[in-house]
Amino acid sequence: MPENEEPHVTTKFVYDFTEGNKDLKDLLGGKGANLAEMTNLGLPVPPGFTITTEACKVYLESGAEPPALRDEVSAHLDALERKMGKKLGQADNPLLVSVRSGAKFSMPGMMDTVLNIGLSDASVAGLAAQAGDERFAWDSYRRLVQMFGKTVLGVDGDLFEEALEEAKRAKGVATDVDLDADDLEKLVERFKGIVAKEAGREFPQDPREQMDLAIRAVFDSWNGERARLYRRQERIPHDLGTAVNVCSMVFGNLGPDSGTGVAFTRDPASGQQGVYGDYLANAQGEDVVAGIRNTVPLSELERIDKTSYDQLMEIMETLENHYRDLCDIEFTIERGKLWMLQTRVGKRTAAAAFRIATQLADQGLIDDAEALRRVNGAQLAQLMFPRFDENMIGDGGAERIGKGIAASPGAAVGRAVFDSATAVKRAQEGEKVILVRRETNPDDLDGMIAAEGILTSRGGKTSHAAVVARGMGKTCVCGAEELEVDTKRRRLTAPGGVVISEGDVISIDGSTGKVYRGEVPVVPSPVVEYFEGRIRADEDADELVRAVDRIMTHADRIRRLAVRANADNAEDAARARRFGAQGIGLCRTEHMFLGERRELVERLILAETDDEREAALDALLPFQKGDFVELFEAMDGLPVTVRLLDPPLHEFLPDLTELSVRVALADARGERDENDLRLLQAVRRLHEQNPMLGLRGVRLGLVVPGLFTMQVRAIAEAAADRRAAGGDPRVEIMIPLVGTVQELECVREEAEKVVAEIERARGVELELAIGTMIELPRAAVTAGQIAECADFFSFGTNDLTQTTWGFSRDDVEASFFTTYLEKGIFGVSPFETIDKEGVGALVRTAAEAGRATRPDIKLGVCGEHGGDPESVHFFHEVGLDYVSCSPFRIPVARLEAGRAAAMESGGGSDSR
Repeated sequence: MPENEEPHVTTKFVYDFTEGNKDLKDLLGGKGANLAEMTNLGLPVPPGFTITTEACKVYLESGAEPPALRDEVSAHLDALERKMGKKLGQADNPLLVSVRSGAKFSMPGMMDTVLNIGLSDASVAGLAAQAGDERFAWDSYRRLVQMFGKTVLGVDGDLFEEALEEAKRAKGVATDVDLDADDLEKLVERFKGIVAKEAGREFPQDPREQMDLAIRAVFDSWNGERARLYRRQERIPHDLGTAVNVCSMVFGNLGPDSGTGVAFTRDPASGQQGVYGDYLANAQGEDVVAGIRNTVPLSELERIDKTSYDQLMEIMETLENHYRDLCDIEFTIERGKLWMLQTRVGKRTAAAAFRIATQLADQGLIDDAEALRRVNGAQLAQLMFPRFDENMIGDGGAERIGKGIAASPGAAVGRAVFDSATAVKRAQEGEKVILVRRETNPDDLDGMIAAEGILTSRGGKTSHAAVVARGMGKTCVCGAEELEVDTKRRRLTAPGGVVISEGDVISIDGSTGKVYRGEVPVVPSPVVEYFEGRIRADEDADELVRAVDRIMTHADRIRRLAVRANADNAEDAARARRFGAQGIGLCRTEHMFLGERRELVERLILAETDDEREAALDALLPFQKGDFVELFEAMDGLPVTVRLLDPPLHEFLPDLTELSVRVALADARGERDENDLRLLQAVRRLHEQNPMLGLRGVRLGLVVPGLFTMQVRAIAEAAADRRAAGGDPRVEIMIPLVGTVQELECVREEAEKVVAEIERARGVELELAIGTMIELPRAAVTAGQIAECADFFSFGTNDLTQTTWGFSRDDVEASFFTTYLEKGIFGVSPFETIDKEGVGALVRTAAEAGRATRPDIKLGVCGEHGGDPESVHFFHEVGLDYVSCSPFRIPVARLEAGRAAAMESGGGSDSR
């Protein structure tokens, strides 16, 4: 080998379960990594191997599997066959395998699975002989043809379901368990005929071809429509790919001493410790998660099979202690022997997340910093939503009509709809809807996203509807058996003959499982009452309130970012302070010019002489000053950033079209109104094609003499009044829309003169800071110069996003944003989460340049990005001093600021 040539490294695409561990999720996916971890722990895991995400990426990029993959799979299959003592599809004693997807992040129901691969016309009799159960063999074969036809060959799954329903009707039975071997053998032939007709090919009889096609189908399912939609909803990157797990089959459908189930080490809805899960005798795993047969509670397994139950309880304790978290477990019992098929850190509701984090901290499994990393701002926001007031049921016309399983908490009210397309359509029209189904499946995802809540008559806490709803934070009630859902006639029937038709209002309570006809009144969340100070987090408080208080206390203790509020009046300021605001980061003074004061603004705009203009400003001054006095009192001792007038003046005048029509009609009646004529002339004079880029912000202060001077005087006099009253006003004056340092210098010079004049007259030192809002790209790239004249920068990321991207938020969200999101151009709206590569780069540039010029410059953000969890982490990383957001989002920002500090010091914990 030449001296400078590096040795060729062959990529390994396949790992045996004995070769991996839980830290290899990027490579082996969550399912494969955890199967390997359980194998390493000595737990009963059926042998198998994992094809890596790297192989999937090669396939998705090139359209073909890596050339080396087939040989690697063959080698691992040979090893598996030797270990099991039988060959894949062997006629007299077939080895059967499952092929299952397993991405890094859990995507419940979004990806493909095929069970019983290896069965064929040649091997079904051998399976029957080995199992001593002919019915079991034909049941397994019909499941393979059904799954393979739908998943691999793209056959409409309803065709198989309809054939199965016909077979049950012909036999006069209610469930597939009641079909015998002859019935199932006929059903297999019927299914194979459906495959041949719909797929244009026969069902493959070669077991290796079955496996290879199934592996390819799992790769393809990564880019399926439902998977892409789910990843967009959950903000999971599209370039991760999925691993494929090939696992020797164990069978839960071998009779009453066999079965399958899903278990949680704690209740994923409440977080309470106990025995939670579902079990289904004589069934395979897909029967449980599909919700097509109603399960029994996991606690019933103790009566059915105490030995397996006791072993399962030990394993659950082992896994929770090992993972130090709530674990979600899938298992199968085959003729009394327990097998573990999957474990993962389980999805949970927001309330459960906070309770479990603090419980684990109390047990010493994690510390407070890790407890903080285990929750997130989105979950906290969910806890702040209102809940139903059950004391008011009946008073407002609502009545309880049924009860199901409380699968995902919250209070949801909306009009009943019975399919996803209708849910999406009505939601787009502005209606709130509840999606009602017998059970949901992955094709219902878009309807579930659009709905306020989900109601199903089948399934349990581990059904598709429950798992997906919990992951999205949607209210969900499952398994409401007493409600008969008729999707074709678009209605549900409750006991007593109560009929709910499509469009009728219903209310569902995901915390109790109760279902109501009509609208149930709601009451505030106890978490909001805690933040408002109406509930103390003492020993008498609800466990959830105590958990929130404990985690918030730690977040406040360690966070570096301060959190301020966007508030324009004393009432909002007072509420923000109760929510934990450490000041006001944005007070928009234009809101003080509305209502009865609009007439004074009109007088200012219509002024034709200096005297008229000064008279209008003199009339506005006391109103402005009075507002500021109230605001400074509400935020006494904390900083208040007041933005001088920003919007264009035409916004304070009547609409051009409406005023033109009014003037024209008056002229036609001979009732000419001179004031309206003057207004019309002013509106035409001030009319701009693109007001966002016109005469606004600092430009107003430079073009309209005395406007900013009046506002600064009002601010300074209000601060002086507060000081005289014994208060401690800490005021910052923000000049908006600055693009060059010269603009700021002009306004600052005039402002300082006014402040100095008031300080002399009142005998006080006000120490008012003067800074600017960075909301134009030019301001960001020349921030070093602007910092020479600014005490602080406040990043206006709403306008900075608009001016950087060159589009208006008010227009594009109703036009092309949906298409951009669907095509993956945007993973999320840049107005919701900051665009780190573009807008974020400008923020970083300006922050670094500002500090280079003026090391003590204060840096904050006042756009609504300040309350977005992901954006808060970015602002922490950039080194800003504070974020500012609307009052209701302050707790979220406080929590995320703490999480950012915790992750920086101790590593990240993805709370997905």
